[in-house]
Amino acid sequence: MVKEQAHTVSSYEQQLSQLRGMMVAMGRLVTRQTEQAVAAVVDGDTEAGRMAQALDPQVDQLERDIETLAIRVLALRAPMAGDLREIVAAMKISGDLERIGDCAASVAKRALKVEAVPTDVPAGALRSMGRLVQENLRRAIDALDQRDSARAVEVWQSDAAVDELYTAMFRELVTYMMEDPRTIRSCTHLLFIAKNLERIGDHATNIAERVYYAATGEMLPTERPRGGASVR
Repeated sequence: MVKEQAHTVSSYEQQLSQLRGMMVAMGRLVTRQTEQAVAAVVDGDTEAGRMAQALDPQVDQLERDIETLAIRVLALRAPMAGDLREIVAAMKISGDLERIGDCAASVAKRALKVEAVPTDVPAGALRSMGRLVQENLRRAIDALDQRDSARAVEVWQSDAAVDELYTAMFRELVTYMMEDPRTIRSCTHLLFIAKNLERIGDHATNIAERVYYAATGEMLPTERPRGGASVR
């Protein structure tokens, strides 16, 4: 009986470890996908854009696999306390990661359609926004990997800077389109790209909130820090 119980506990721990590993693997995958999408935009790297789109089915499959394993553990193991929070958080985080993958694929697809825009401002703002979003996403995945509530709070607090960059870029591009209607097509693509980057930032913040809850059992404030008057 003791042997059977020890085996059951071991199997349960193995399943939790497997779930954590799959979560981190999915996080690293969408981080790479986002990096490639940003490279497609700011560097004009068409191959990176194609790779970002090609990774999307892998991201979708990982979400399904994580959900299947999480449901199995919930049904068969009846986890409690911290384990229960972690498993429920895993299901929600995988949803956020899948949406990040969708946003990255959309950015890459749009990047291949953007025509040259004769101004440095949108490109410079996009570069800054892409860099910050990638950094926040990497830190969110690190917080997930290490179950680090302090790092999760750092990501949560950094979302305001992403909002500020998005708002500034939105206004800049609208002004530019008004001054030169010939750029409307390209600037419209850039606006959609900027919005998808802002959404990636939001999903990274969601992940940070869920990591914090899983680690501490407490919720971060409902009202997130916001940068200026965000355009929604």
